[in-house]
Amino acid sequence: MPLHTLADHPQRYALSNELHARPFPELAAPCTAAFLAIKTPLDAAERDRSADYAHLLALLDRHGVAHPPPGASHYAGPLGRAFLKWEMHTEFVTYSIYVDGLEKGGFSGASFDLFPRDWLAAAPGALLSSALVRIETAADMAAREVVLNAHGPHWFVAESLAVANVLDGEATIAGDFRLDAHGHIRFLVLADPSIGQRRLGRIAQRLLEVELYKTASLLTLPVARNVATRVAALDRNLTGIVQAMSASNGDDSATLDQLLAMSAEIETLLSSSAFRFGAAGAYAAIVNQRIGALREARLKGRQTFTEFMMRRYDPAMRTCESALSRLQDLSGRAERAANLLRTRVDVAAERHNTAVLQSMDRRADLQLRLQETVEGLSVVAISYYAVSLLGYILAPIAKLAHIDKLWLQAGATPLMLLTVWYFVRAIRSNAAKRNTHD
Repeated sequence: MPLHTLADHPQRYALSNELHARPFPELAAPCTAAFLAIKTPLDAAERDRSADYAHLLALLDRHGVAHPPPGASHYAGPLGRAFLKWEMHTEFVTYSIYVDGLEKGGFSGASFDLFPRDWLAAAPGALLSSALVRIETAADMAAREVVLNAHGPHWFVAESLAVANVLDGEATIAGDFRLDAHGHIRFLVLADPSIGQRRLGRIAQRLLEVELYKTASLLTLPVARNVATRVAALDRNLTGIVQAMSASNGDDSATLDQLLAMSAEIETLLSSSAFRFGAAGAYAAIVNQRIGALREARLKGRQTFTEFMMRRYDPAMRTCESALSRLQDLSGRAERAANLLRTRVDVAAERHNTAVLQSMDRRADLQLRLQETVEGLSVVAISYYAVSLLGYILAPIAKLAHIDKLWLQAGATPLMLLTVWYFVRAIRSNAAKRNTHD
């Protein structure tokens, strides 16, 4: 029974509905699918969702179709004589139109006429991918071979063509992933007449997703090449710096500044390309998963989609992975070199500080000796003036006692020296105690 006393998490229903928000289309052969993916020209991580939503509404209004809820990220519904499926992704937005019947001449691109030209021109972005899927019925494998042999050489480039039986032989798919004269990628689906509409929709949807995410992941390849070129140059510079460090040549502080500047450039490369490399990994995983879900089987020695990707797509993804790996490795090496050099600079600084302290100790010792010498001279000088003053004081007494004043001064001199010496030592002792306390 419902837990009425327990409050729902704010996202509970939204997250549950998200799992069912993008169902596969239900298709009945023969039919045609036309697909568009629109991306912002700049490599932005987020699109202007309000502009994408407004662009969808402009298309729906032309056909008098009800609007989806504000802020929706997906839509599926009839559009004139066709069925429209719209999805908003992080980097791009996709439009899929499914039309009953086949285009004349195989792949004429007539299905794209359902997208008005002025509406396409006002799209908030640039065309990332477009594809046509031609879905026919073929009673058996012999009938599929007839279609492939008769039309395959005209519709596809034989050198790139990939063909496979999928979903336990219920359909045969074909495609060469080449742009035709109209700028579209072509796919052919030859399905058993008894195949379910949902299963046929899954086949078409997976083919379109393979093309979409294949193209989106390849956006990283130019970035990877630029990164690899810069990494090679930085690697040579780092090698030279490390060799100079091992030879203990040059100014360590200046070398440390060079390493820090290099580390900053490496981190800039990492941060500026992190989204693109991360997206490539995610998209490549989707491509492989979608092809795997088709459960391919070879058809008379022809190249499968998996083999096509292994030969032509996977090397590009490995290039991206290699560029990222080299950049991360270079970042770690530069950081380790900077740490080693920083340690050496710190050790040198400590040695310099030790030498300075030793020099200060020697100067303090000299000052102490000089002070003691000055104190000795001060005792003599003070005693001299004190004895002289005492002579004036004792002069009347010496005259009355008929004693020479010099004798009185001579007798008082040792006592005066001891008295002055005692007071000077006491003053210095008190000053030392106050310094120690402070």
